[in-house]
Amino acid sequence: MLLTPQKWKFRKPIIKSLKGKSCTWASVAFGDFGLKAVTSDYLTNKQIEAARKVIVRAIRKIGKVWIRVFPDVPFTKKGLEMPMGTGKGEVDIYTAPVRKGKVLFEVSGLAKDIAYLTLTKAGKKLPIRTRVVAKWEVR
Repeated sequence: MLLTPQKWKFRKPIIKSLKGKSCTWASVAFGDFGLKAVTSDYLTNKQIEAARKVIVRAIRKIGKVWIRVFPDVPFTKKGLEMPMGTGKGEVDIYTAPVRKGKVLFEVSGLAKDIAYLTLTKAGKKLPIRTRVVAKWEVR
């Protein structure tokens, strides 16, 4: 099941740049270990779902997972062979803006080595560089 918003205020918003660090959601709040973004980019709903599947498959029914990003920004794309000046294209995909320093996923109820292995596997499914952080670490 891919993540998509049910409704939105503006159907085709102007996309903002992702300069600077993330002020909010920069620390592990719910779980014991988290996957933190080192670079900034937009994550699509398919990329978030692929990382979530890796985490869920690894933790089975032992632990718990929190997804702290949601793709609510629509990206538009024009059709092929569309002439210039026909307006903005239709909504193609939904993305989640991620600035560096934001925690993307959190897990709890796992041993340290299993949590690190699981979150590094999930980070390889994403187009940004990530690192695993623990709740008690200050980075």
